This record gives sequence, C-alpha cells and structure tokens, in this order.
Amino acid sequence: MTTQAPPALFAWPPQAAVGRAVAKSKIYAHAKPTAALRALFVEQVESITWAYKLSPETINLPAKSAVPEIEVFEVALKLPDASHSVLRCIDKAMPRPILFNLRFEGHTQPIAAYKRPSDSASDQWVLGDYHAAPWQKDGDARPALPVALDLQGLYEQLLRQHLSVPARAGETLRDQLDRLAALAAKRASAAKLEARLNAEKQFNRKVEINAQLRTIRTELEALTR
Repeated sequence: MTTQAPPALFAWPPQAAVGRAVAKSKIYAHAKPTAALRALFVEQVESITWAYKLSPETINLPAKSAVPEIEVFEVALKLPDASHSVLRCIDKAMPRPILFNLRFEGHTQPIAAYKRPSDSASDQWVLGDYHAAPWQKDGDARPALPVALDLQGLYEQLLRQHLSVPARAGETLRDQLDRLAALAAKRASAAKLEARLNAEKQFNRKVEINAQLRTIRTELEALTR
C-alpha cells in the first residue's frame, strides 16, 4: 500500500520542469562564500539541480512583486544533512524564493526559509530561518499543488507546509513565523533551566528554578495552542 507523502512534498507540474544542473562555481560567483563555507559545499553537496520553476508561464498563475516566481532546487547530498549556511549561500545567489528538496540515499527532505524583498531596499532580499518537513522515501505518492489565486498565495501555502506548528485562524505567515521563532527561544530557555535544575544542589534554588520552568512551560503551551 502506498503511504501518504508529507504535505511539503508535491507532484510538481511537468510543464514547470527545468532540470538544469547548477555549478557550484556559479553559486560562489554570486554569493562569494568564505573558504570555510566552500569547504562545507565540498564536504556536503554532491550536486545542485534547478528542478522546477513555478511562474506565470509554467503554471498560469499571476506573479506578485514579492513573488515573481518560485524555484525548486534539488540538492543531492554526500551526508544525510546539509548546513543551513550552505542553503543560505544558494539562496543568496538566486534573487527569487526557493524551495529546497534535499536528496540522500533514496529519500527526500523539503526545507525552505521565508524569502521576501527588503522593505527598505527593493534590490535586496530578506531571508528568515529554515524550516524542514520530514524525510520521505522517493517514489511515495505526492499531492498536487494547492489551489491559489496567485504565486504569492501559492508560495505562502507551500511554505506553511514546512512549519512544525500549524497556523491559527486568520494568522498571517509572518505572524506564524514570529510565533515559531518565539517558540524556539522559549524551548532553548527551558532546556537551559532544566540543565541548571539537574545540576543544582540547594533546595531553595531548585524551588526558584522550578517556578521559572513552570512559567516558561505555560508560555510554551500558549504559543503552541
């Protein structure tokens, strides 16, 4: 029986296929990575393919200034993980929103960061944190693209599928991403407090730290609700 694909992996329309290899040298020329970052490329990345272009010409959806088109890049890995610095470098070289499909040993993982034009400089792009959906076996069934009125609406729907916490009713994508960032910060704070609690010997200090933990856990619950 075929298993259901994670929602962030889609059956990309065949008419949107590009299938063009992207040389690492092209990425280096545009993004100008450090020697250390180049070494990460060599260590982690086997190849980069510009797999699909979702644009008015390929999927018949109108462009918006913030999303003129959406690129899908496949990155074949030498290791079962890729540094976000490597993905950020590729994103920096391409002034368009990118959805990455990482590929390793017959599995694919979708990962992407929210990318938008800068509010202060029209020729610059702002890139958020990366969010990854689960790995999936190649060959599993994938759903069709969600219905959208334009490319910006499609991009927001596709990106939301990568996020670990679903959107609240009426919540904008930027608000949802801000909530996820706050959630990550609170989880990091909770982990530090738990480590301090385990190391603490004094009863009074344990009571104090427990009280702080209860507060953070309440805030975490509110952020995920």
